[in-house]
Amino acid sequence: MTRASAPSGGTRPGPSPAARTVALDLTGRVALVTGAAGGIGHACALRLAEAGARVRAVDRAAEGLETLAVSGAGLPGTIEPRLLDLTDLDAAESAAAGADILVNNAGLQLVRPIEEFPPEVFHTVLTVMLEAPFRLIRGALPHMYAQGWGRIVNLSSVHGLRASAYKSAYVAAKHGLEGLSKTAALEGASHGVTSNCVNPGYVRTPLVERQIADQAAAHSIPPERVLTDVLLKDSALKRLVEPEEVAEAVLYLCTPHASFVTGTSLVLDGGWTAH
Repeated sequence: MTRASAPSGGTRPGPSPAARTVALDLTGRVALVTGAAGGIGHACALRLAEAGARVRAVDRAAEGLETLAVSGAGLPGTIEPRLLDLTDLDAAESAAAGADILVNNAGLQLVRPIEEFPPEVFHTVLTVMLEAPFRLIRGALPHMYAQGWGRIVNLSSVHGLRASAYKSAYVAAKHGLEGLSKTAALEGASHGVTSNCVNPGYVRTPLVERQIADQAAAHSIPPERVLTDVLLKDSALKRLVEPEEVAEAVLYLCTPHASFVTGTSLVLDGGWTAH
């Protein structure tokens, strides 16, 4: 058999794209995804089930969970809808017991100046988006530590790295989530557990659609100008991120090739933070 000659320049051709694909089989793994009834959580739950995971899909929206379960029928893994209000912190911690993969995604948003921001809403945002992830991580770690493997993926945001006016609760929660994620990474490293944030820019979700109306009121501009003049003003790529793109980033952090990635933030912001 003759040996193929190297191309000019002395370099050998690289492997084909198919040969470089990382196969991820999550059969037998239990994944918990919060905020799974729509948007990013919906996409993450389906992607993990596609890889074979048994997904605990957590949300307080029963109709959205039913839609998710229908969408996930026939996938290699399973979707197990679980109604849960994350302000019930004890229930949140209990729900995470036995999870191999934890995706903290649930969130809410209110756009108001600080002096007009309702304190009770600030409290709820911090409870759902920071304290609940802490309790979920706390509930999941004993099982992860015992088996020497675990993946924690926290859906942060560009707002975990940058601030925007009128979003005091959301920005505070996401900045706190970044610190919690790094702490979990440091503590989990010797136990085979990684913890990372995924930081998308504006994603095509109902949450963002509601923000457009809120931002229009806050800035006194027509809603059609919010996307170009406000939301995407600092983004080099002038489009919204798709939920499926974010789900692929989440899945990557569960692959064998990502086993050395921990305590960091994977940014999908279209160049926003390049400024």
